[in-house]
Amino acid sequence: MTSLSDLPIRDDLRGTEPYGAPQDHVRYALNVNENTHPVPRDVVAAITAAVARAAAGVNRYPDREFTELRAHLAQYLSGRAGPGESIEPPQVWAANGSNEVIQHVLQAFGGPGRSVLGFPPTYSMHSIIAAGTLTRWVSGERDAEFRISPAAAVAAVERARPDLVFLCTPNNPTGTPLEPDTIAAVYEATEGIVLVDEAYAEFMPAGSASALSLLPGRPRLLVARTMSKAFAFAGARLGYLVADPAVIDALRLVRLPYHLSALTQAAAVAALQHAPEMLAMVDEIAGQRDRLLAELPAIGFPVHDSAANFVLFGGVADPAATFLALRERDILIRDVGIPNHLRVTAGTAEETTFFLARLADLGPGGAR
Repeated sequence: MTSLSDLPIRDDLRGTEPYGAPQDHVRYALNVNENTHPVPRDVVAAITAAVARAAAGVNRYPDREFTELRAHLAQYLSGRAGPGESIEPPQVWAANGSNEVIQHVLQAFGGPGRSVLGFPPTYSMHSIIAAGTLTRWVSGERDAEFRISPAAAVAAVERARPDLVFLCTPNNPTGTPLEPDTIAAVYEATEGIVLVDEAYAEFMPAGSASALSLLPGRPRLLVARTMSKAFAFAGARLGYLVADPAVIDALRLVRLPYHLSALTQAAAVAALQHAPEMLAMVDEIAGQRDRLLAELPAIGFPVHDSAANFVLFGGVADPAATFLALRERDILIRDVGIPNHLRVTAGTAEETTFFLARLADLGPGGAR
C-alpha cells in the first residue's frame, strides 16, 4: 500500500503532523474552546428557515462579495470600535473560519522570502498556516506570565524586521490580554502588516479595549475575529476581518472564487440578526471562567489570568498522564505542550463542576 512518504509532496511537509485535537466521544468535551451552550431554539429555527430559502437557489453561485453578510457584520461591530467610530461594509472580509482569513492574509502579504513574527505560546495555526504559505515564522518572547510589554514587542520587531506581525488577544492558549499600547507600539515599529487575532474578544471584561479602536489612521492594521466562540457557531465556519478597504482589495486577489457558500452566508446572517440571544450566554461562560480561576488554585493547581473562555492551569506533574486520566473519566481537556500545564474550556456550570471534581479526585499534581 502506498504511504505518504512514497508521494512527491513538498520537502518541507515531510515529517510534519496535521493539526487536530482529539475528537473522542466523551460526556464532556472541554478541549477546543467551543461555546458548549446549545443555540437557542428560536435562533435554530431562524437559521434553518434562512438556509432553506438559500437552498432554493443553490443551482447558482453565491454572491462572491457576500454583500448582505458584510453589512450585518459591519452593523454588529459598529459601536464596538470606539466612541464615535463605526465599521463600514467595505472594511469587512469573511471566510470559512478565521483560519481561512489568516490564510488569505499570508497569501497576500507573506510567501517565499517573507517572514511573520509571532509570540509563542500562541495559537498554533498561526505558524502552521505560515508554513503552508512558505512564510518564514519568527518567534518573539513573552514574560513568565505570558505577557508582552510594548518595549519587548518593539525589540522583537526591530530584531526580526518581519513583513507581518501576528498578535493574539486574549491569547490562546494562555488567555492573556494584550494592552492597546503594545499593539500601537508594534504598528509604529514596523512597515509591515500587523494582524490582531481577537477570536475571544467577546469574553473580555466589560470596558476592555479592542484593537478595533486603533484602526483609524492605521491602514496596515488588521483585526480578525470569529463567530465560532461567543456566537456558538463553530460548526458553521465563519470568521471575519476588519481593515482598511485597500487591504480587502488585496485579499480579493488570493481568495478562491465564491469561497463562501450561499448556505454559510444565509446561516451567518440569521445568527447575526439574533446577536443579543446568541451572546446572552457570554456572561454565564465568563462566570464559569472566573469560577475556574478561583477554584483550581484551591485544589492545588495555580492558574494564569484569563480574559477568554478557557483557563490555563499549572501544577500538573505529568500533563499527558493527567489528560489520559481525565479522558478515562469521560472528560476531554487540552494538553497544549506547555510543561506542567493543561488548558480547560469554560463550559456550563454542570461541566465545570464535573471537571473540578474529577481533577480533584486525581489528587495534588494530577495523575502520574
